Amino acid sequence: MNYQEIINQQRAFFNTHTTKNISFRIKELKRLKDILKKNENQLYESIYKDFKKSEFETYTTELSIIYHEIDLAIKKVKKWARQKRASIGLANLPGKSYIIPEPYGTVLVIGAWNYPYQLSLCPAVAAIAAGCTVILKPSEVPSRTSATMAQLINENFDPNFFKVVEGGVQETTDLLDVKFDKIFFTGSVPVGKIIYQAAAKHLTPVTLELGGKSPAIITKDVNVDMTAKRLVWAKFLNAGQTCIAPDYVMVQSGIKDKFLTAVKKYIDQSEYHVDNDNYTQIINDKNFERLIGMIEQDKIYLGGKGNKEERVIPPTVMKNVDFSDKVMEDEIFGPILPILSFDTIEEAIQKVRQLSKPLSCYVFTKNSTIKKKILTEISFGGGAVNDAVMHFTEQTLPFGGVGDSGIGNYHGKYGFETFSHYKSVLQKPFWIEPNLKYPPYSKTKFKWLKRILG
Repeated sequence: MNYQEIINQQRAFFNTHTTKNISFRIKELKRLKDILKKNENQLYESIYKDFKKSEFETYTTELSIIYHEIDLAIKKVKKWARQKRASIGLANLPGKSYIIPEPYGTVLVIGAWNYPYQLSLCPAVAAIAAGCTVILKPSEVPSRTSATMAQLINENFDPNFFKVVEGGVQETTDLLDVKFDKIFFTGSVPVGKIIYQAAAKHLTPVTLELGGKSPAIITKDVNVDMTAKRLVWAKFLNAGQTCIAPDYVMVQSGIKDKFLTAVKKYIDQSEYHVDNDNYTQIINDKNFERLIGMIEQDKIYLGGKGNKEERVIPPTVMKNVDFSDKVMEDEIFGPILPILSFDTIEEAIQKVRQLSKPLSCYVFTKNSTIKKKILTEISFGGGAVNDAVMHFTEQTLPFGGVGDSGIGNYHGKYGFETFSHYKSVLQKPFWIEPNLKYPPYSKTKFKWLKRILG
């Protein structure tokens, strides 16, 4: 496939300024929602074939989020795209300043496999709302969802505006050889570095949504039962294959045993199994083997025995874990929950800060001083207090990482901003022009200049 030709055609279409029309953007967003709604059954079937994700979880964690993003963009895009007044200093009076949001142009969105619809289409929705043309490259790992997105979009959209390109590493590499006006990538840190390097050759701006070891810190004053309930759900959603899942738990020593008992209770109550529509397969054999290799048999509190033929690992809890253990070396990205203990908050913070800045951090405490200390002293992309994962659902919050966990953010208006350049303009009238800045200079002019410019 000639990617340069596709980009040239999209850039030519963008240069007709059609996408800058708000009505056009709204029409295309409505088209996308209508296509998804009409083909929900096909979307469900494809993702189930890839890793047995149920209709319930596909709708709640993927399609509903896409629909909300589309609905919000349709409602707000006119406001987001509006020219905005800015204040003006004495030096430029009489005059006015304003800011014009303009779309970057032709953009590349590279999706991830763990939530293949949501993490591909939500960035695309933001790009369309901003007025860009879009090439979407879904992850090839869940091949059926990739094929379904390609079919639905390529059969219903002008390829000069919105096109899906399928393929693996080679196709992605070839796409990155072409100059885009913006690249948006969701995936692992190692691949994110490759994307960043490729973009640098063309000075292309990037947004990288990556990952990392997201901690949950639990102090001894919490409601242990509710804390365990929320963390069990957040961790084992999608069989732990969630970039913002609590990667490990640090629980204050005095309540460790009580917390472990509560975790077991909620895992047992949930009856996690693909047949119960609340669990998924591990995405492929490679990831199955990687996860099994992290489990130390002598530290298993619960679970631990995987079924290779079915690619299923039951919810696994490891206790008495230390930061030197293998399970703490890299992001887990699966249904394994290491439990570590700490005595003082200072100790917990120090341990977390030894690792790279995480995508998320979850603080469970009733103590406002401890809450403030953790939120102040640990750098992370986003998170929650006394809950986990649910911050992702708030469209008013920017979602993104920091440091090794990512660059930039999106969701709601922040997605619009991610795909927009904010053009600043100063406008002056012709009818007057003070001579203060013009030669010849004098002591009097200098005196007035210092007064005006401060």
